[in-house]
Amino acid sequence: MAAGEAGGITQHIGAYRVERGKLSVTFLDTPGHEAFTAMRARGANMTDVVVLVVAADDGVMPQTVEAINHAKAARVPIVVALNKIDLPGVDLNKVYGQLAELGLAPTEWGGETDVIKTSATTGQGVEELITHLSTLTELLDLKADPTVPAAGAVVEAQMRAAVGAISRVLVQEGTLKRGDFVVCGSAAGRVRLIRDDKGRTVSAAGPSMPVEIAGLDGVPNAGDLFHCVESLQRAKDIAAEVAQLRRQEQLTVVQKPKTLDDLFAQRASGKVPELNLILRSDVQGSVDALLKVLGDIPDEQVKLNFLHTGLGSVTESDVVLAAASGAMVIGFNVAAESGAQRMADQEGVEIRLYRIIYEVADDIRKALEGLLPRDRKEELRGRAEVREVFRVSRVGVVAGCFVTEGLIARSNVVKVVRNGTIIVPTEEDVRRGRNRALASLKRFKDDAREVRAGMECGIRVEDFDDVKPGDVIEAYEVVETARTLG
Repeated sequence: MAAGEAGGITQHIGAYRVERGKLSVTFLDTPGHEAFTAMRARGANMTDVVVLVVAADDGVMPQTVEAINHAKAARVPIVVALNKIDLPGVDLNKVYGQLAELGLAPTEWGGETDVIKTSATTGQGVEELITHLSTLTELLDLKADPTVPAAGAVVEAQMRAAVGAISRVLVQEGTLKRGDFVVCGSAAGRVRLIRDDKGRTVSAAGPSMPVEIAGLDGVPNAGDLFHCVESLQRAKDIAAEVAQLRRQEQLTVVQKPKTLDDLFAQRASGKVPELNLILRSDVQGSVDALLKVLGDIPDEQVKLNFLHTGLGSVTESDVVLAAASGAMVIGFNVAAESGAQRMADQEGVEIRLYRIIYEVADDIRKALEGLLPRDRKEELRGRAEVREVFRVSRVGVVAGCFVTEGLIARSNVVKVVRNGTIIVPTEEDVRRGRNRALASLKRFKDDAREVRAGMECGIRVEDFDDVKPGDVIEAYEVVETARTLG
């Protein structure tokens, strides 16, 4: 599966049924990349047993720990499939030790966690894993009633051209039949097509069977529960009620700062730069993963606004919304319709298309950093001591100086220090954020670009004539650096 995914990582959640004689096992495959936490959480809540795949050469990774935590939170038994066991130099004791530290002590070490050694390349241990799961089915007394109205959960959902809303569901109770009336989150409809995981059209799907169904009037969220009801009207009424509740929740979330402290912090910080985004993806699970990974970008200094998220290709309506709000359009595993691309070129809307999730995160982070004001830092370049003061008609006061340290350049900003106190810039200058520049820099009677230590020069400070012998003029260069998000 990974070979067919962009970047070589599984980015979708899928379900597959394996049959061995009278035994059938449904595997719910969830991505391992750290951005897909929500998918793994849903996977753990849908399953009876978690098969934790650990690479024998890599050992326990951060996302492995996440998966373990999700399985424990869902109170689901864990079986470890130790993959890549055929690679040379594999240190089993190291992996066993890592598992034991996480509360999964292998049975070989006297613990309670079964570890099956497998190789996806050679097929070693796969049959043993399936047999082991069969045994667990009997021990855990895993049963379902196929005679009750069907119920289950959405594994993944998407909008497909010429077909409409497609939902991949896992039947957990009862039997789902073509023609059943189904409500699934805020979507409802009559099942007009059922396909199994091999793409074959079937008329019914029993417990623990993953199928793809069509006929809903909208795209449900991944993780939504579905139920069969007695009529289409009943299904639509329930879906409308769910949609109304979700709208109210969204309005509640997007209200005001949570506390007075938050309100004062916002007021004190002034206007926060904002980046508006419109997000399009192929499946709902990818939308959730993108929202999670982009939501992890620190937002104290900049604000990320999701104006709209949806499934399917980038449309002209997305471009219209982006043009009206100054937003960027992000497409993940989808294309832009030709009309939408032409309109985007005309309106100056940027459409970015991606296939790998962490490339989206990297680019959005860079875009947000570009909105940050640049850090300004003054770096000392030189010092000059005022030896004499000259009044020049039609020019003003010129300080005759001796450069004691570094280099003074015509492009520098300056400070005037008298008896250890900075008198220029003044308090008013600081309040206004103003720097004083060099009005002129001369070497004898000629203009100079720079004067080095050990040399004499004439300096005139911009809008300042009260210079006196003994004052020290410090020259600084203002260096701007791009800010980054933590």
